[in-house]
This record gives sequence, C-alpha cells and structure tokens, in this order.
Amino acid sequence: MTETTTAAEATEYGPDDLVEIEVEVNGTTVREKVPPRLLLSDFLRHRLRLTGTHVGCEHGVCGACTVHIDGEPARSCLTFAVQVDGHRVRTVEGLAPDDGTLHPVQRAFKECHALQCGFCTPGFLMSVAHLITERDDLRTAADDDIREQIAGNICRCTGYLNIVSAVRRAAELAGETPDETVNETPEMTPDERG
Repeated sequence: MTETTTAAEATEYGPDDLVEIEVEVNGTTVREKVPPRLLLSDFLRHRLRLTGTHVGCEHGVCGACTVHIDGEPARSCLTFAVQVDGHRVRTVEGLAPDDGTLHPVQRAFKECHALQCGFCTPGFLMSVAHLITERDDLRTAADDDIREQIAGNICRCTGYLNIVSAVRRAAELAGETPDETVNETPEMTPDERG
C-alpha cells in the first residue's frame, strides 16, 4: 500500500490494480497511484486536499464540482482521475494569483454579493472564469442570455439576480485586467496541497 492509498482503496484494489498518473494541478505536477474508478472530484478533495471543489449531485447536473481541464470547464464528478493523466487541471484554489489579489470573477462575486450559502460558488466561479474568456459581449448581454450561459450551474439560495450581475461585473473587471492575469494558472503552494 502506498502512503497515499487509503485503507478502503487497499482492501478493494491490490497494488497491481492501481494506475500511476501525472497531472498538473494549479501549476504543480502531481504523481499518484490511483484506483481506475477514482473520481477526479474525490482525487482533488481527498488526495490533494483541494476541498474548494464541491460535490453536490454526483450526476453532472448541479455544476458544483466544475474545474478546468486543459482550460475547458468539466464536471469532476463525471471524470475519472485516470482520464486527466498528462493534462492540466485548475481548481477554484488556482484562480487567484499568488500575490493575494482576487481573480476578476472572485472580486465580482464579492462586490455583487452573488452568494448566500456558498456551496455552489466554486462551480460558478470556474464556469464564469471560462465564460468571460469566451465572450466579449457579457457587459451588455441581456439577463436572459447570461442566465442561459450559466444554466449548467444550480444555485438553490440566491434566485440568480446577483449572480447575473456578478457575471456582468466580472466581464467588466476582466476587461480592465491584462489577459495573462485572467487566464494565468498560479502554482500551488505546499500549504495548499495539505
């Protein structure tokens, strides 16, 4: 049993059943042996202690587990850890630069009070962070258009009004921020890995 293999995994899988993966997570290369059926969400939360990735429905519907894989949003509850071997993963912990400033989307959600319980927030942040790099018309987009763009993320508390405002504000802030800051994947510190 490797030091990162849990007791439950050791009883279900023998050492020969584990698959070695190498993945870049928030700028840091991670090498681990994992069971073939370990979900990416569980790998991030339990192995790497990146608990900002939330698990809600476990069916890919709610969007709480959204991360970026090679720059594209993906549901980590529907992705096996072995599928990201050789790829780049960015979690909500990787949004803000190392200097302590907030990413434009984080800042917008804070300014617009676009959260209540906060459970869905990490997934929204990851989805919107990608959205503002894909669409340059969000500052003037109709509310219904923005709602359609964020429909893959479910919030049960807010009624979406402030979230829609935050998307528009994030687009404004991203327009004021150099592209390399908006799209940058900062390196994860040892403290963040746990």
